[in-house]
Amino acid sequence: MNPQSLKVLTYNIHKGFSMGNRKFVLHQIKQLLQQTDADVLFLQEIQGEHRVRSRRHENWPEVSQFEFLADQVWPHHAYGKNAIYDAGHHGNAILSKHPFVHWENINVAFMQTASRSLLHGVVKLATGKRLHVVCVHLGLFEIERQRQLRELTGRIQAHVPDDEPLIIAGDFNDWNGRASRILADQLGLVEAFRSVSGKSARTFPAWMPILSVDRIYSRGLELENRQRLHERPWRGLSDHLPLMAEYTLK
Repeated sequence: MNPQSLKVLTYNIHKGFSMGNRKFVLHQIKQLLQQTDADVLFLQEIQGEHRVRSRRHENWPEVSQFEFLADQVWPHHAYGKNAIYDAGHHGNAILSKHPFVHWENINVAFMQTASRSLLHGVVKLATGKRLHVVCVHLGLFEIERQRQLRELTGRIQAHVPDDEPLIIAGDFNDWNGRASRILADQLGLVEAFRSVSGKSARTFPAWMPILSVDRIYSRGLELENRQRLHERPWRGLSDHLPLMAEYTLK
């Protein structure tokens, strides 16, 4: 592993089910994620626990989904439990090959059953440098996204020094592109796909993506490559497509 390079991936895994919840595909997702060899994963809609589904599916893992996916590849992980209901809970997770210095989950949901949060971690890279990583899942409605973006920008301004690199990635539910303008103007963030092609990658729905809702933003890093993972079998897994970006440290 090159200590000056960093590969990250963001993916809404839809609780390990294919579109329409037709198939439980978490095992296939795990295999494919391991093949990417990403250093840091930003994952949304991670099922922490579901007592009904765990009895219904014979291959349901005995541990939480983020622990199951992290197995043997990403020894360091953080999970934010946001959506809580009678059968269990789900939220966001960050899996990392690098150790966490600390992490904190900021729940920005309007409703108890909605998984909307800012999962903010700080990892220590092999070079000794600190990297801020924020996994995001924002709301479906414009009014709630605007409020959540204000909380996000306030969080970064208050807790992330200008000289420390930062990556914010996840499901922004922002098909009109307003988040990119806000994050660029207020935080100096660059979106991996928009910076190269002038537009964000289409990721939803996975089988025929028309909406650009998943993003990878960065500051203090040099973008080397970016990729939308849209080939089969990715298209038949979650209802979102994953995005991957490779950086070098400035």
